[in-house]
Amino acid sequence: MLPQRYTRLMTTLLMSVLMVTAMTFVITAINTGFAEGFMARWGKAMVIAWPIAFVLIFILAKRMQQLASRICSQQD
Repeated sequence: MLPQRYTRLMTTLLMSVLMVTAMTFVITAINTGFAEGFMARWGKAMVIAWPIAFVLIFILAKRMQQLASRICSQQD
């Protein structure tokens, strides 16, 4: 188990891996189909997209949560 101080980093890692895996799979399948080489294309897309997603989530997650809270509280 990791110390509590790594929670934000681990959340970012898990969320980015989950989202990138799902999104690159769907987009690669839609754009190129499941033809020969699908796994290589999907892997390449994941390698390109994951660092971008990780950094964006790490930097912007707290701001997006604050924005969502403001949006939701305005409807009460």
